[in-house]
Amino acid sequence: MNVTAEGAAQPANPAVTEDSNSHGHQAQGSLAKLMVGAAGVVFGDIGTSPIYAFRETFAGHHTLEPDRLHIYGVLSLIFWSMMIIVTLKYVTIIMRADNKGEGGSLALLALINRSTGTTRRWTAGIVMLGVFATALFYGDSMITPAISVLSAVEGLTTVNSAFQPYVLPICIGILVGLFMIQSRGTAKVGNLFGPVMLFYFATLAVLGASHLVTSPGLLLQMLNPVNALAFYYAEPLPAFIAMGSVVLAVTGAEALYADMGHFGRRPIRFAWMFVIVALLLNYLGQGAMLLQQTPEQARELVKNPFFFLAPEALRLPLVLLATCATVIASQAVITGAFSVTQQAIQLGFIPRLRILQTSESAKGQIYIPMINWALMVAVILLVVSFGSSSNLAAAYGIAVTGAMFIDTLLLAVVFFTLWKWPAWKAVPLLALFLLVDILYFGANLMKVPDGGWVPLVVGVVGFTLLTTWAKGRKLMMDRMAEASLPMEVFVKSAAGSATRVPGTAVFMTSSAKGVPHALLHNLKHNKVLHERVMLLTVRIEDVPYVRAERRMETQDYTNGFFRVILRYGFMEELNVPAELGKLQNCGPACRMMDTSFFLARQTLISTTNRPGMANWRERLFAWMLRNSESAMEFFKLPPNRVVELGSQVEI
Repeated sequence: MNVTAEGAAQPANPAVTEDSNSHGHQAQGSLAKLMVGAAGVVFGDIGTSPIYAFRETFAGHHTLEPDRLHIYGVLSLIFWSMMIIVTLKYVTIIMRADNKGEGGSLALLALINRSTGTTRRWTAGIVMLGVFATALFYGDSMITPAISVLSAVEGLTTVNSAFQPYVLPICIGILVGLFMIQSRGTAKVGNLFGPVMLFYFATLAVLGASHLVTSPGLLLQMLNPVNALAFYYAEPLPAFIAMGSVVLAVTGAEALYADMGHFGRRPIRFAWMFVIVALLLNYLGQGAMLLQQTPEQARELVKNPFFFLAPEALRLPLVLLATCATVIASQAVITGAFSVTQQAIQLGFIPRLRILQTSESAKGQIYIPMINWALMVAVILLVVSFGSSSNLAAAYGIAVTGAMFIDTLLLAVVFFTLWKWPAWKAVPLLALFLLVDILYFGANLMKVPDGGWVPLVVGVVGFTLLTTWAKGRKLMMDRMAEASLPMEVFVKSAAGSATRVPGTAVFMTSSAKGVPHALLHNLKHNKVLHERVMLLTVRIEDVPYVRAERRMETQDYTNGFFRVILRYGFMEELNVPAELGKLQNCGPACRMMDTSFFLARQTLISTTNRPGMANWRERLFAWMLRNSESAMEFFKLPPNRVVELGSQVEI
């Protein structure tokens, strides 16, 4: 991708990326340390699912009687969902499809686009799938903190029903505090995430095992897929509806792939072996506890079975521990939203936003104020409007299952175009994944009237914004390229006639060909040229990190004119002055006090005479362009050395 001074993104030359770092950004540290870190960040979302998943299956909007048939069937569905979706699909297969060590929908999209090269028949559909998965992720980012923290705080009512009026205020206070501290970074707090979550998972296992010892045969019932089939055979519609809640047990599976770049494939895989045992033991414990009760007692306990696993004296400490775990899970989702947004900006799907580094040593520690405050407002509105975690569960699941379905479709492309798998090997796996994804997505579509419309609306709005920006930038760059003057012609005509003044002028341009509009405007109005003129293009490649030796490319046009191309990966921080200080083969070293940066700022003129976007999308794009972050801030240019020149562009 090419990123211009105005934030444009265009496909980069696939051949360029082949020399990029083949190992990517590798997670540093011992295996044990990385496993602890993965337990604290990667598994936070799926780790807090036992708080509400089993409860919602039986006591949600569509209730089930907590009897032997249903408990056996639900436990079997949970087990095989974890094995097929998490263990087989994500941990075993999808995590192999890394983009130089990085994972996630956008990283996978960039990997496929780079690997397919000029196979254009794939490109449009793949891009739309990847972008829509990204849009759905924002819906998930809003609902996960709301339902997780609220479900944990609701545990106070199992300690004393008098806490009920204070649940919402306490939840809102915790969430506001969580978003308020984001600007300080999570590096220090993050060191505690792993140990706290390890203790939390150990607690899950102990609580579940303490009840399972009275019904050890329940483990075999969970492992037996016949119980899931028997549930479907006896009650097809209730079983199908129940899958809309069972899927809550595997929410967060996509985080294993998305966070692969931070911890590495092996630590996540090894940590999952411990996590899945703790989760399954807890679900077994909840089922065993209900089977030990009378029908009347079971109906009461199933309203919050997770907290009733603990003895009354330990219930309050369990609520506090669960609240800490949900805060950690929410933190992971929030930082994930920051990371996805940074990737989307670099790849040209989102306008420039202000990105702050919160750690000098950790590259991944970033803070994006607009995303942070937008998420906070959305999360608080969800908590207040839905009022309970059970109501929120109706809105949860569609975004997750939609993203999982898209991942399967992208995986099909990986199987056949990247890995060249034979049909006999790929088709059965894809059929299994698609069957499970379609069942879960279909079951969650039944939640739409009860709140499932929320993530769908967020996804559609996000998809519209992302595609409008990408399409608008392409149209703008095409219009500007139409009037482009060859650089060789300009150098011959202008070098001898224009007055030259001391210093260096850097003109930011999206294209590595032709004369930038800012250079033409400067010559037209100021009648002078600097002794050294650099045409600078910043390219974002389809890899996370670019080797230092591939960072810079230069071309000498003679007479003091140079073209410079800077390459970055989509996970890297841009710093143009730092790279110009290392510049060679372009005359003397660049000194910022002798360098002026010229940026072009376009004003859009909507017209019906040219084929482009719908009028409302053109106005939306113009609004996004006006409110994007200053190119000076985005490229970290010195404020007192920047000159902006305006121009009008018809799209």
